[in-house]
Amino acid sequence: MSGEDLETAPQGTKYPQTGSPLQAAQPQRETAAQAARAESASQQIARATGVVMFAFFLSSLVGVAQQMVITDAFGTSAALDSFNAANRVTELLFNLVAGGALGSAFIPMFTGFLTRDDKRGAWRLASGVLNVVSLILVVVSVLTWIFAPWLVRNGLYALTADSNIGQLEVTVRLLRIMLPTVVIFGISGLVMGMLNAHRSFLIPALAPAMYSLGIILGTVALPKSWGVDRLVYGVLLGASGHLLLQLPSLFRLPERSYQVTAGLKDKAVRQVLRLMLPRLIGAGVVQLNFVANTIIALSLGEGSASAVALAFTLMMMPQRAIAQSAGIASLPTLSAQAELGEYAQMRRTIAKILRGIILLALPASVGLILLRVPLVRVLYERGQFDAESTRMVAWALLWYSAGLLGHCLVEVLSRAFYALHDTRTPVIIGIGAMSLNIALSFLLAAWFRGLGWMPHGGLALANSAATGLESLLLLWLLAKRLKGLEGQDILRGTNSALVGSALMGAALLAWNSLLPQLNNLLFLLGGMGIGVLVYAFALVLMKVPELASVLGALRQRLNARKQRPA
Repeated sequence: MSGEDLETAPQGTKYPQTGSPLQAAQPQRETAAQAARAESASQQIARATGVVMFAFFLSSLVGVAQQMVITDAFGTSAALDSFNAANRVTELLFNLVAGGALGSAFIPMFTGFLTRDDKRGAWRLASGVLNVVSLILVVVSVLTWIFAPWLVRNGLYALTADSNIGQLEVTVRLLRIMLPTVVIFGISGLVMGMLNAHRSFLIPALAPAMYSLGIILGTVALPKSWGVDRLVYGVLLGASGHLLLQLPSLFRLPERSYQVTAGLKDKAVRQVLRLMLPRLIGAGVVQLNFVANTIIALSLGEGSASAVALAFTLMMMPQRAIAQSAGIASLPTLSAQAELGEYAQMRRTIAKILRGIILLALPASVGLILLRVPLVRVLYERGQFDAESTRMVAWALLWYSAGLLGHCLVEVLSRAFYALHDTRTPVIIGIGAMSLNIALSFLLAAWFRGLGWMPHGGLALANSAATGLESLLLLWLLAKRLKGLEGQDILRGTNSALVGSALMGAALLAWNSLLPQLNNLLFLLGGMGIGVLVYAFALVLMKVPELASVLGALRQRLNARKQRPA
């Protein structure tokens, strides 16, 4: 799979195909200018990652508020199960046609035009892709509206259709109301790609906060007599805000132009669609996997689908801050390095990103596992969300948290392949991993039930196991493709993260045993503070360079502020 030549490689370049995994081969000699560019690229990615991480942190806070409002109003009820089921279909449609598939193909091509200073070609490409994708999404949405009853009955409720007639009808109604968001998010996702390619990261990263604010407004402001319908109208409002927030930044881009007639006649547009095809298949498999989990969860009893969805959302919050921020910030730079054939610099860039992700994701995983119960209680346990709801969500979060590192690695490793114009390798691996996920979901749910455990935890464990395997295969194949990934450096970072996480975990276990009766909020904040301090102290003792770099950057900023005239 990884040994195939990339058919879309720029003329005159050849991608390395051999080499031992993780162990870097003898590096090519670099000039001082190349080394400086590599260091500059790393610093640029670090700055952009910081901006995106900050924006994702703010968006995550608003997302937490959104979940608090939703759970207060609906708990883990059948109505919320219906909303999550309908929302899963709209996510499937968006991601199947656009979503990650569009970004993985469009951003490297668009960045390639900008790197060659062909702005006219870049905007012709953007116009054509926008026209084609928008038309496809409109047609798909209309067809889904027509066949919604059949899709819901024979898809989402395939295992329980005869015993959930009322819930089935509610799901159909909610799905039809939300279908316009498929088109809105398709356009918004493309705008996000254009801004990211221009190294504009802050506003796109804040867009999810607008989506959450729309849901909050719909849930709180619309009449309670509307029931769960107010939630889906909030989704419509939030999707519109997601797009509208980014438009002013788009209109300020230099030499921007839109061509109404651009489309399939343009060679570059057809190239993007060809690159999208493998990724589209992979995105379809991933989304079908989520749909399959929803179908299984709907058959496991009331609240199971909502518990799984809430737990997955909690796990994805640190994943977004750690990995999506790095992935979004790094893709334009990695694409430019691949375009210029600077593979030694690309290896170094990827290795630094992976070290940073491992150093952040491992302690975050341990923290989520050990503090999951007070976290769920503090965030959600009020109104319709009772102690049983907490137990269900915390149980799923336990098993999802074990897969946090795998999810983070896949996010960045996949983008490294996209930068090489290779959308096939991560798709093939993803198809295998998600197929395994579905099979394990049935097996582990049944196994958990046999052990007397809540069966929906098996769905979360299946996801973590499959994603972990996917990340290892992608890492191995990328190392072969690039003749190594500075594996010793990554291994040292991993060892540091393991030692620090183990010490942090021991401190949190002691905290859990010594103060079990403390107020939930104080218990959670105290645990988080202890965990951060112990982990940071461990990194200082081990002289981890990333921590020294962060502290050095903070000192420089503080000194710069002190030197500014009053």
